[in-house]
Amino acid sequence: MRTRVTDPLLQPFTLKNITLRNRVVSTSHEPAFGENGLPGDRYRMYHVEKARGGVGLTMIGGSAVVSPDSPPSFGNLLLHRDEIVPCFRRLADEVHAAGAAVMCQLTHLGRRTSNYAGDWLPVLSASPVREPAHRAFPKEAEPWDLDRIVRDYADAAARCRAGGLDGIEIQHYGHLLDSFLSPATNHRDDRFGGTLANRTAFPRRVIRAIRSAVGPGFVVGIRMALDEDRPGGLGFDEGLSALRGYLADGVDFVSTIRGSIESDASLARVIPSMGTPSAPFLAFTAEVKRSLDVPVMHAGRIADVATARHAVREDLLDLVGMTRAQIADPHLVAKVADGREDRIRPCVGASYCLDAIYDSGDTKCLHNPATGRELRLPHTVPAAASRRKAVVVGGGPAGLEAARVLGERGHEVVLFEAADLPGGQVRLAAANPRRRDLLGIVDWRVAECRVLGVELRFGVPAEAADVLAEDPDLVLIATGGTPDASFLTRGADLVSDTWDVLSGSLRPRGRVLVYDDNGAYPALDAAEVLARQDVPVEYVTPERMPASDVGSMNAPPYLRAFAEHAVRTTPAHRLVSVRRTGDGRLAAVLRSEYAATEDERTVDHVVVEHGTLPNTDLHHELLPGSRNLGRVDHRALLAGQPQPADAHPAGRYQLFRIGDAVTSRNIHSAVLDGLRLCLPM
Repeated sequence: MRTRVTDPLLQPFTLKNITLRNRVVSTSHEPAFGENGLPGDRYRMYHVEKARGGVGLTMIGGSAVVSPDSPPSFGNLLLHRDEIVPCFRRLADEVHAAGAAVMCQLTHLGRRTSNYAGDWLPVLSASPVREPAHRAFPKEAEPWDLDRIVRDYADAAARCRAGGLDGIEIQHYGHLLDSFLSPATNHRDDRFGGTLANRTAFPRRVIRAIRSAVGPGFVVGIRMALDEDRPGGLGFDEGLSALRGYLADGVDFVSTIRGSIESDASLARVIPSMGTPSAPFLAFTAEVKRSLDVPVMHAGRIADVATARHAVREDLLDLVGMTRAQIADPHLVAKVADGREDRIRPCVGASYCLDAIYDSGDTKCLHNPATGRELRLPHTVPAAASRRKAVVVGGGPAGLEAARVLGERGHEVVLFEAADLPGGQVRLAAANPRRRDLLGIVDWRVAECRVLGVELRFGVPAEAADVLAEDPDLVLIATGGTPDASFLTRGADLVSDTWDVLSGSLRPRGRVLVYDDNGAYPALDAAEVLARQDVPVEYVTPERMPASDVGSMNAPPYLRAFAEHAVRTTPAHRLVSVRRTGDGRLAAVLRSEYAATEDERTVDHVVVEHGTLPNTDLHHELLPGSRNLGRVDHRALLAGQPQPADAHPAGRYQLFRIGDAVTSRNIHSAVLDGLRLCLPM
């Protein structure tokens, strides 16, 4: 790695008794990669990859729990188990060998979990105040609860030290400790409630116990909401006063948070997604740094190197968290140090990494399928032993990823795209102004393809003859799909689709019914775009709630737009048919499966979203000349092995479909198809 010592990001920093090689941190977060509450091989390699990629400090165990009555709510590690120590030791040894430091966050989740998880012990908090997001009704913590939890914190911290970690970070926002500090959640009338001194008594007792357990040389930090920014919540002055007490008790650094996380809406403000300003809490963090003589860390939509560099150069903080940015590209720091900053895979702020934990069980980057799959998929594509000629048809995310990977392998690649601009459905989704950053997924791949010598032919609809004229060894069909309205019993020719809205080809006048039988982003994007044009919109879904596949990080902006523009929402109704009325409008028939009744809406436009049907004509035309007859060996695919090509030995080329040319799916599926199929080619 070529070190650019003048870069502020690459300057070392001493934190107590450890020297970090640079100022970039992957802050505490929980990817839900644990196995039975322990960090196994997958968890370890996820963090080792970041260490190999140059990060100064990687922090594991986001909200790792210290007590059995703090059951995991999103795959949390179990710090109350002694078996975690050897797991930590192996992880720490490998991270250290790669040049990085490693710390663990620890917490008692308090009310931010469920009464119906783990061992079904009653969850607790400072006061019996329900948390909206996880919906548990907690009991008020009793003195004997606090005694045992203090011991649990101390024991958990000692396990971290025994595991060879460089330090720990205490989680102090939205969980048990700050439920005592915040006036919004502490309604007690005993010695733990009322005055600031009383409200800090339990957290300070925990901190002192931790310091006693780990000794004076071990790093102890705190990630803390110093201002909850809500009515009746903790204000900045009290937050600073509380932190000063914590520092006196043995805390060595602070990682700043502003806001609260008890609801989806407030969480989305604390962890901002696309469509929001970059680094919105830097000025707040700088104020904390000016107020205290303590190392300050912060992460909050610092997604690009320029912003991170500015934050360090201007002394707004000491350590900059680029957590989601390194989920997108764990080699971010190495690329900066090597002068390859322009090749960093960008974080587009989609927050799929967070929503995927609840949606599909663990963290996934929207457009880096190797993240979390380090045991099977490399972040750096190796060169192939021999060069082949490949043709990719389709310039959406699947086709661009396939072309990029094949280019990295060293193959000769030609990509055909019928449209004048690449991107496919990603470009459509980015037509919602709030989601325009999605274009980073496309732009990065186009730039990489050009660096790798991939020939990109935009505005060229490929026919079979065009493909065959290239004399390919390998053909990838990534032609995507087209909107599906075939579910209607009548009137499919009368409706529009979400593509019409997002492309601008539909400019509606009058009332619009948006029907969502997909549950993902397209219908919400269409409804939001229409609503912001002051078009009266009714959103209808057969599900019991809007867009069930859109998670808590991404739903709030849509719901805000719905509220601001009075979008009518009708759940649990299925669109059956559409007919033309006598005055030229449309009558949409909605059926309730629960009441077995039908309602009719008279509107000016009906916009439907029912996924896509694959475009397969070219695939079928090329199929007879293929060596594999279009077959995919799933065992070979999942094992990272080359695809066999013996189904039709007389064929000239291997032929595969990827992305929505197979079936209607999301961006992550498309790029995963492109990577794992082409990686062994």
